[in-house]
Amino acid sequence: MPVSQNGLSSELLEELAALAAEKVRDGEGLRLMGEGGLLPELAQHLMQAALEAEMDEHLAAEAGRAGGRGSRSGGNTRNGYRSKKVMTEVGTVMVQVPRDRLGTFQPRMLPKYAHRTGALDDLVISLTAKGLTSGEIVSHLAQTYGMTTTKETISTITDKALESMAEWRTRPLDAVYPVVFIDAVHVKVRDGNVANRPIYVAIAVTVDGYREILGLWAGDGGEGAKYWQTVLTEIKNRGVRDVLMLVCDGLTALPDAVNTVWLATVVQTCVVHLLRASLRYASRRDWAELARDLKPVYTAVNEDQARQRLTDFDDKWGKR
Repeated sequence: MPVSQNGLSSELLEELAALAAEKVRDGEGLRLMGEGGLLPELAQHLMQAALEAEMDEHLAAEAGRAGGRGSRSGGNTRNGYRSKKVMTEVGTVMVQVPRDRLGTFQPRMLPKYAHRTGALDDLVISLTAKGLTSGEIVSHLAQTYGMTTTKETISTITDKALESMAEWRTRPLDAVYPVVFIDAVHVKVRDGNVANRPIYVAIAVTVDGYREILGLWAGDGGEGAKYWQTVLTEIKNRGVRDVLMLVCDGLTALPDAVNTVWLATVVQTCVVHLLRASLRYASRRDWAELARDLKPVYTAVNEDQARQRLTDFDDKWGKR
């Protein structure tokens, strides 16, 4: 079967083109999503075909386990269909879920009590992350996808995501991390009113050389060493016994907060923050060249090389 560059068969593409042309001829116009749209019809056909294939596979597997016996000798066979309305990311579709006589068929694509696809959940979570309320999401799904849903359904989807986030935030961590980077970024958060709030971020390098996000914490007000101590204590309580080096900005009292949690941890100021602090003493027009010449000092392999590079830097910029 010929396959196009996007992975669809040529026959399927021809059928889609014919269906689109038929809708245009009937005066319906070419609507992609929502009620009467092309994509919901395509989704319905694909889901129906997948369910039929799952049932065939299920019956073949049971027949193999039973030695190929037919229904008259106790084997399993098809037993009609049941209708099911499914909300997808392209609109609502109606599928016919096949049934078997023994009631052992459980479709993987549409579990027993599922009435929406995982992709729709991702869409709702994405809209929530962009700041839309439950009511606004319901209106958006109705206008764009012709989908009738409720605020309770939206809340169910987001609550499930919050449960997964809570499990991720409290997961056990490794006993030792060679390097941990901590910093706070200020983002706009809607909590009644939209306001800037610091989000505390901790990223570690594992002993295998991979980066791992240890967690995200939303604080109140500005960034402070006291709150960082709370964050690091939580990380320690999740199983981290030692951190060899912790990289941070030049926040006052932060090294003391780190050493309160891990006594022997080396606290290193982030190179980016060191460069940024140095640029405050120079004219803005020189920042790019200054940063380029100053960075080799901090990336030297040893102290002697760093001192030599600092001497070279002073020869060029000392008089200015």
